[in-house]
Amino acid sequence: MDYHQLKYFQKLADIGNYTKAADELDLSQSALSRSILRLEEEIGVPLFQRKSRGVVLNRYGEIFLKSANKALGEIDEAKQAISNLVDPTQGTISLGFIQPLGSSYIPDLISAFQKEHPGIKFQLNQDNTRNILNGIESGEIDVGFCSPPEASEGLSTLHIMYQELFLIVPKSHPLSNRKKIDLHEVAGDPFILFKPESSLHDVIAKLFQDAGFRPMMSFEVYDERTVAGLVGANLGVALIPFFPGLDKNKVSQIPVGSPNCSVSNQMVYQTDGYISPVFAQFKSFVESTLY
Repeated sequence: MDYHQLKYFQKLADIGNYTKAADELDLSQSALSRSILRLEEEIGVPLFQRKSRGVVLNRYGEIFLKSANKALGEIDEAKQAISNLVDPTQGTISLGFIQPLGSSYIPDLISAFQKEHPGIKFQLNQDNTRNILNGIESGEIDVGFCSPPEASEGLSTLHIMYQELFLIVPKSHPLSNRKKIDLHEVAGDPFILFKPESSLHDVIAKLFQDAGFRPMMSFEVYDERTVAGLVGANLGVALIPFFPGLDKNKVSQIPVGSPNCSVSNQMVYQTDGYISPVFAQFKSFVESTLY
């Protein structure tokens, strides 16, 4: 049983005449008859009852037509969905991104791209780097914007931007007026840290290692705003990327001299995976913004 057999059966059921159905299908009447006969042999029962002017469905045919219509409808929907995906002017890109890029970079990037390609939509997934990379490898995510992955033959990367991490301290902190600071100078302070699920957790842990100390943790949270709020309440210090809305009345933001607290963010996608026309356009657009 194949797609064409179901289409031929559907057409004959609708018209009720072999000659007219064959004409509409651009088949010979004998070819249509053979196709219907093979279908009936496969199912094991006749599907039509002959009448003086053609054929009508019998009770088996009525049952089979309901399922055939459903199956053909689902196949046609799938074909249309795939056609939309490969249409360079229509389709959806599944994009994963880490939280620090969600305040401005990703919204601005998508807005600029859709001005040139209004028919292309996005399915957004905000997550940590580990889950984004897993989604790319499984094919659930087309492209990710996240921290650099470990070297992998299956993933291609493109550096998109450096993101500086700053030390934030309460306004009452003795070092709040410093113009620059080395991270080891606050080794004795309690730190507000990001939870392991956060994209910044592993990055910041490496910076502490480079600075030569293990921080004292006072709290672990998920997002920068909560971190800043806890620092502003004199509950510790923290490393965070810049984000709009940081309350400078409660905290001081200090650049770090050592170690280098610039974090590379990258565009990541499958090396050997299928690149749809819509994703190819988006990839080229991102590359054009870097040069």
